[in-house]
Amino acid sequence: MSDKTEKKTDNTKIESFESAMAELSRLVAQLEEGELPLETSITAYQRGVELVRYCTIQLEKVDRQIEVLDREMLKPFQPDSTNEGK
Repeated sequence: MSDKTEKKTDNTKIESFESAMAELSRLVAQLEEGELPLETSITAYQRGVELVRYCTIQLEKVDRQIEVLDREMLKPFQPDSTNEGK
């Protein structure tokens, strides 16, 4: 089990928010079991910190994108005054 954890907790590229969350969930479960050797636990914890940072950055990017979309798209409705008399 520790061999799998060590391979999963190296500095491999994070593919997506969803994959980061899945890996983080696995790491938390392994750490909560308390069965990992100390060094492997530290490595898993470090990888977890990297994953949390990645997810936080991704969520902040999405939040900024939503703010931009809200400003551009969600404006109060103003009826076209040129068509009122027709």
